[in-house]
Amino acid sequence: MIFSDLHAHTNFCDGKNSPEEMVKSAIEKGLKKIGLVVHSYTDFDKTYCVTVDGEKAFKKEMARLKTEYKDKIEVLCGVEQDVFSTHPTDGYDYVIGSVHYFKVKENYYDVDRSEEYFLNTVNTVFNGDFFAAVENYYQAVTELKVKKPNIIGHLDLITKFNQGDKYFSTNDQRYIKASRAAVDELIGLSVPFELNVGAISRGYRQEPYPSKDLIDYIKSKGGKLIISSDSHSIDNLGYKFSEWQKLL
Repeated sequence: MIFSDLHAHTNFCDGKNSPEEMVKSAIEKGLKKIGLVVHSYTDFDKTYCVTVDGEKAFKKEMARLKTEYKDKIEVLCGVEQDVFSTHPTDGYDYVIGSVHYFKVKENYYDVDRSEEYFLNTVNTVFNGDFFAAVENYYQAVTELKVKKPNIIGHLDLITKFNQGDKYFSTNDQRYIKASRAAVDELIGLSVPFELNVGAISRGYRQEPYPSKDLIDYIKSKGGKLIISSDSHSIDNLGYKFSEWQKLL
C-alpha cells in the first residue's frame, strides 16, 4: 500500500481545492503523508503559478496545517520549480524539478497547455518537426541538474498528447537518444524520478509518466521512482496508486 502523495496542487496556483480540503481528503483516503506544492513563480507566464504574495500566504497556511493535523497526518510544504523559473525555493520542505516549456531564443511555449496549442507550436516554431521539439524539451530537462531538486517531475511530459504514438514514435532513435540522455544527466543527482499518474486521471493518457521503456532505463541505471498523483483536486489524490505501484 502507498501511504504518501507528494505532488498535489491547491487553489494557491492552478488547483481547485484549498490546502485544508486537500489535507482532509488525504486523511479520509488513509494517507499518512501529504505533500502540497505550488508551481514556482515565473515572470514570463503568470497564468498558472503562485504569485509572490500568494507564496507567503501558502507557506503560512501550510505551517498552520502542519500543526493542526500533526496527530493525523504528516503535512509537507513543497514547490514544483520549473527549470526556467529563477524564483528562490527557500522555506520549502522539498522541491520537485519539472519542465513545462519549450524555450526558443527568448520565447517560451507551453508543452502541455492543450493539444491544439502543442500542435501549433510544433508547426510554427519547429517547422513541423516533432523530434526537434522533443530534443528541445529534453535538453531543458537535462538542465534540471543545475536546480538540484529533490524529485524529478513528469520526465516525459512532452508525450502528454501523444498517446499511442499519435504524432511521433517514441521508438524512433532521435526520441530514444534525447530521452535517455536526459536520464543519464539526472541519474547522478541520486533523487527519485516521479511516477506521475496525473495525465491518466485527467483522461489524457493510459499510462503514467515516464513510459515503461523509460522506467526500465531508469532502473537499469540504478535510479529510483516515487509515485504521485499530480492531483489538482481532492478527487484525484492517490489516484489508483495500487494499480501502478508494481511499476516501482
